[in-house]
Amino acid sequence: MAEPDFIAGCHERVRAIYRYWDGKRNGRLMPRRADLDPLDIPKLLPDICLVDVVPDARKYVYRLIGTNECTMRGRDPTGLPVGQGYFGTSKDSVFLNYDGVTRSRAPRLDRDPSITSDNRFIQHESIFLRLSDDGDTVNMILVYTVYGPPPRRF
Repeated sequence: MAEPDFIAGCHERVRAIYRYWDGKRNGRLMPRRADLDPLDIPKLLPDICLVDVVPDARKYVYRLIGTNECTMRGRDPTGLPVGQGYFGTSKDSVFLNYDGVTRSRAPRLDRDPSITSDNRFIQHESIFLRLSDDGDTVNMILVYTVYGPPPRRF
């Protein structure tokens, strides 16, 4: 499968996690969680979230949150539904990303600005990558985020 066009313009660490994920697919639509080894990507771990896709009203639940993600949020939302522990401009915009990657089964990029737990306005670049135990149904989403200064126009 060809690399999506948007990857070329992404932050180098976003490109690195995408290429790692892509290499773990081994010709499949998406890799399994078991295909990923944290020892392969130690420098990327602080910026990773793993989110379970669940078959109930919660829809998405935080399974693992990297240390940088906890710092930006001002808390660790591990175990919470995304609707309660999200970090973004709105719950609706956050669900657009999760629903979009789950439905399309394609990588998704988000570049919305956000407010941190200490009220700083920041820019971020997040990639949403799907995982599947059976190779067909998305049952987990890997989210990788790079944070930066606010856009110049602000």
